[in-house]
Amino acid sequence: MAVTSDASSRRIAVGAAIVVVLGVALRLYATSDLWLDEALTVNIAHLPLAEIGGALKVDGAPPLFYYLLHGWTAVLGTSDVAVRSLSGIIGVATLPLAWYAGRRVGGTVTAWAAVVLLASNPFAVRYATEVRMYGLVIFLVFAGILALRRGLERPTAGRVALFGLIETLLLYTQYWSMYLLAVVVGLLVALALRGPHVLAARRMLIGVAVGGIAFAPWVPTFFYQSAHTGTPWGEPVLPGIPIGETLSDFAGSTEHEGWLLLFPMTALILLGIFGRATDARHIEIDLRTRPDVRWYGIVGMATLVVGTSASYLAGSAFQTRYSAIVFPFYVLVAARGVACFAGRRALAGVCGVVVGLGFVGGVRNFTENRTQAGAVAGVLGAEALAGDVVVYCPDQLGPSVSRLAPDGLDQVTYPFFGDPGRVDWVEYQERLATVDPSDFAAEALERAGKGHAVWLVSGPGYKTHVGTCEAVAAALGKARPALVRVVPDEKVWEKSGLVRFAAP
Repeated sequence: MAVTSDASSRRIAVGAAIVVVLGVALRLYATSDLWLDEALTVNIAHLPLAEIGGALKVDGAPPLFYYLLHGWTAVLGTSDVAVRSLSGIIGVATLPLAWYAGRRVGGTVTAWAAVVLLASNPFAVRYATEVRMYGLVIFLVFAGILALRRGLERPTAGRVALFGLIETLLLYTQYWSMYLLAVVVGLLVALALRGPHVLAARRMLIGVAVGGIAFAPWVPTFFYQSAHTGTPWGEPVLPGIPIGETLSDFAGSTEHEGWLLLFPMTALILLGIFGRATDARHIEIDLRTRPDVRWYGIVGMATLVVGTSASYLAGSAFQTRYSAIVFPFYVLVAARGVACFAGRRALAGVCGVVVGLGFVGGVRNFTENRTQAGAVAGVLGAEALAGDVVVYCPDQLGPSVSRLAPDGLDQVTYPFFGDPGRVDWVEYQERLATVDPSDFAAEALERAGKGHAVWLVSGPGYKTHVGTCEAVAAALGKARPALVRVVPDEKVWEKSGLVRFAAP
């Protein structure tokens, strides 16, 4: 029986509904404490509205998600559940967009496959449970795909304006949107020169231009960030490596189930581009690629290549979360690959394997802690006394731990005794080089006096602080006996340890 029959369509819908319910559940709650980027995002968003832009100037991010989170926390507060619920709601709202986008790519089966893949995907679950902008990026790209398709079909003023608006929102959400925009502009220029969409493409280019103009007020801040913040915490790498890391992370990263999921997802991508079902037992391979999906693959891969290449040439480090901008294309092409299985049993088997492995990764995201901030803060709450000095070295551990630490402690960061709730990335490495660890330790001891302990929160593996925090610890240890209270756990994403230097 073909999967296009009414009976099979109903079974597909029921199975997809079950997957969606589980996917929604995983998106609405996470047990982990907030790690650096999340805690820092909340701290900036919770500032007075007029101060958020200035705080982001030294942070390096665009403002839209922070403004949304500011309004969200004004109503719901800043608990972990409250702040993460914004990303969770956005993640749930993305599912129907994936259905509509999938239907335009390949019909009803592809639509349900897109929803199932998105609902169970560990990458999508991760960023629906983090207080970061990447879930919003995925939502906006799906919306942009639909807006572009509708605009090319009938370029009314409303459809052109909607596409321009989505473009503006993306630019204000993540700077990697510029790479996607560059690729889309190239596609529209090609369509505007010849073919059936000449007039529509030209009108859509007008929408792109208007969207770019709307970003102009933020351009001076963007240029300042580009010149003075950057990614001091990492090294640039050749494009091939981040492209491979992206495909791996889309499948669940380097965990066991992630490696297992990588293979069927890669096969689905290839089938989506080259395959077509001829009957329930056979799939035809067309090396010219399938015309209904090739542009999704081209735009997605071109954006990833342009983005990773530009980052390398600019000397910037890469994190796979930046690739959220191409994740919707990955989902849609893979969904088209699922539709190549015309047999009901084959379709169910493929979906069962992919969904099962995806949910294993999603459950891991639900159960594992991304940071040791809770363990460190727990010891401080139990043993530290009011007035004790808590030193964060590197300062990148400050936002997550200080959020949970008890009141009454004198919490400072290396090297300038700054606010542990924030990180100033402007000329970061250069400013670190101006301070001597021994001098900093002496000032911390003087600040504590004879009546208070000094606590050092530190962690391994920070490129910006190679040997620095160890030097601070050694200098403190010469003056006072040291007692290790928390040992960094290599299995945790954000590792942090705690050492107590007792009062004399």
